[in-house]
Amino acid sequence: MNSFTVDVVGIVGVAMVLATYFLLQSEKIDSKGFLYSFLNFVGALLIVYSLLYSWNLASFIIEFFWILISLYGLKKWYRSKK
Repeated sequence: MNSFTVDVVGIVGVAMVLATYFLLQSEKIDSKGFLYSFLNFVGALLIVYSLLYSWNLASFIIEFFWILISLYGLKKWYRSKK
């Protein structure tokens, strides 16, 4: 995959994380809802994908934990629906 495509994937991930945060702050989504954790998870995955081609340890660490926390949120959401 060429660097332009990798950059676009990373930028889409950043846009998803930022849009999710904006939606939360503007009270369009609930922090305990599925959408909040799911969009954060997917956005962080896309950013990690781009980091595999242009490595940055600090960015990888924050995205790794962003993914773990998002998975925790998805697990809590799933359990609340049972």
